[in-house]
Amino acid sequence: MNKNKPDNSKSLACVFCRKNDDCPNKYGEKKTYEKWNFSVHYYCLLMSSGIWQRGKEEEGVYGFLVEDIKKEVNRASKLKCTVCKKNGASIGCVVPQCKRSYHFPCGLQKECIFQFTDNFASFCWKHRPVQAITSKYRDSLPCTICLEFIEPIPSYNILQSPCCKNAWFHRDCLQVQAINAGVYFFRCTLCNNTDIFQKEMLRMGIHIPEKDASWELEENAYEELLQSHDRCDVRRCHCKEGRDYNEPNSKWEVKRCHCCGSSGTHLACSSLQSCEQNWECLDCRRISYNPDFRKASKHPLANSTNVTVTDCLLEESSPKLPRQSPGAQHKELLRLKQEVQLSSILCPSIKTSCLTQRQGNKFRRDISTILVELGAQIKKKAKRLYINKASVWKSALEQFQSQRFNPSCTIEVVYVNENEKFGREHPGSKQEFLSHLMQHLETSPLFEGPLSKNLTLNSQALKENLYYEAGKMLAISLVHGGPAPGFFSETLFNCLAYGPENTLPILDDVSDFDVAQIIIKINTAANLNSLNSVINECYSYLEVIGCLRLITTLSDKYMLVKDILFYHVIKRVQAPFESFKQGLKTLGVLEKIQTYPEVFYNILCHKPENLSAKILSDLFTVQGLPDVQTLRFWNSYLQAIEDGKSATTMEDILIFATGCSSIPPAGFKPSPSIECLHIDFPVGNKCNNCLALPITNTYKEFQENMDFAIKDALRLEKEEESRSLPWTLKDTSNEEMLL
Repeated sequence: MNKNKPDNSKSLACVFCRKNDDCPNKYGEKKTYEKWNFSVHYYCLLMSSGIWQRGKEEEGVYGFLVEDIKKEVNRASKLKCTVCKKNGASIGCVVPQCKRSYHFPCGLQKECIFQFTDNFASFCWKHRPVQAITSKYRDSLPCTICLEFIEPIPSYNILQSPCCKNAWFHRDCLQVQAINAGVYFFRCTLCNNTDIFQKEMLRMGIHIPEKDASWELEENAYEELLQSHDRCDVRRCHCKEGRDYNEPNSKWEVKRCHCCGSSGTHLACSSLQSCEQNWECLDCRRISYNPDFRKASKHPLANSTNVTVTDCLLEESSPKLPRQSPGAQHKELLRLKQEVQLSSILCPSIKTSCLTQRQGNKFRRDISTILVELGAQIKKKAKRLYINKASVWKSALEQFQSQRFNPSCTIEVVYVNENEKFGREHPGSKQEFLSHLMQHLETSPLFEGPLSKNLTLNSQALKENLYYEAGKMLAISLVHGGPAPGFFSETLFNCLAYGPENTLPILDDVSDFDVAQIIIKINTAANLNSLNSVINECYSYLEVIGCLRLITTLSDKYMLVKDILFYHVIKRVQAPFESFKQGLKTLGVLEKIQTYPEVFYNILCHKPENLSAKILSDLFTVQGLPDVQTLRFWNSYLQAIEDGKSATTMEDILIFATGCSSIPPAGFKPSPSIECLHIDFPVGNKCNNCLALPITNTYKEFQENMDFAIKDALRLEKEEESRSLPWTLKDTSNEEMLL
């Protein structure tokens, strides 16, 4: 349907702007549709004020239905362009009192701003957004893309980076780079910041297409990256077989540099006890311990006048990771955040980031592939865990804290019941155990918040090193095939992935009612007198947390709120965060989170998608001799559940067969299967992820037997869980709020 003809594309003018120009960088891709006998520029269509994308991407023109396009063209034909005075002005200024209308090319000519995000707003030359002048420069500075010298004064054609005060660009240079790089690689040319940089560029009218970078679309573009380094490069190699010898699970296994990955060493040649230890090559070590670099990372944080990087117990990420800004840019980065309106702090729906924008898109690396790679370090040697179902958390903690426990060994779960006379042991499902462990962790006093959770401050948990153990449990669950937590707040995730200094908390992160009320009172202060009155009311609190500041204007309240949020959500829990992060380093999970944050965001901050009949049908494979009628009953049963005609749910079936209520990010191992047997009721084997279906004469009998067995089994499990020991850890988060 969407076929281009080069000859027609030149002859037919765009139905909106009436221009024949075919310039993708300025007007978007121009397409001619022979079926409907018209051409259209993508940007002209996208920015038109009276049309919405009501169809799917493959329908009509980029998802815009043809009848809607015709109606919009008819509507625009009655509007005169303010610039060229011709009819067909389909774009209007978004400011309500402004009545200017224009064609897209005319808007570019008059330096209008078109925002390719959210509602695709357009601003005329009188009401367009501008960048604030942060500092004055006497001399010209080069555009960091084309290197031509420009006057460093923000204007329509000259833009400043929001995260690097010395980075200036031509608008045209930025637009070309954005089209070539796409949303995944368009970033600041100096500090590699993505989120803040893209948000500002979208505000200033730069179109960032959701596509892969142009250089990645080349055939075999990264073929050489598939080859991993497996050679010992240390000065003195002790291996008699030579530097190229690599024997896994031995002292002659080659360990790559955890920073660059382009150098390696035998474990024995660098006195490494196991492959789990990190090793840095000589070049990376020189960079990491360069005195100049360490000095540069001690710039003060702008969130609070009393907070510095040296005060912070949080580990700096490796300088070789491109996603992190150098320490010298922290102050400027946070200064920009101070200029953001408080509505973006108090309202999470307004606080958008590249992570939330990318949710649902396809990423170059799949989460299951990353976790399978991490799982390659798991040894065949099994470690048996004795778990009491009546106290899953307590027994798991005892097992994980044992000196004999090795997270890189295969886990075998054995359930024990202390109430039984003979203390019989029952083989258990590893994935079921990890699923129960994640549920216990979510409701533990180590985290606070209704749905999206942050770390608490609990002295007893710190003393018992429970934050470290929680991080280790999460890492083990992900690598060993268990479920992901799915309850992290975006703030907690950003602290882990990008560092606390690059994270801006919001009001939803504050679980303490009194602190939330203080923030709201400061924000709603209508004038300077009422603001000072609120500050006097909570003077002692602000003094203790180090957030007292001189208030000279009403706008100072925004900075004060940011200081309180940063203290309460981030600085106050520095010690728990550091301990939790150290635990997440188990099996290299934290390193992968920081390398692929977009992928891990979906599983750490969001619960898995609801199961459907198709997903469950495709998940289970048939083993043994299939019974055609029973398999037909099975598919009908799944469809009946999806249609709401059964009290059983898809999650109930999955729990009955595997012990998990959702599909783990790494997938099931072994793969779930079904078999048809001459039995009265279905049987779930959670150790093998196998579901035995009863062979019946009628579908009604099949459905009744399935419903009864599954519901009865889940009821018994819930009764057993209700008898389990609750958390006994004293919650001291409120008591130690000011520590």
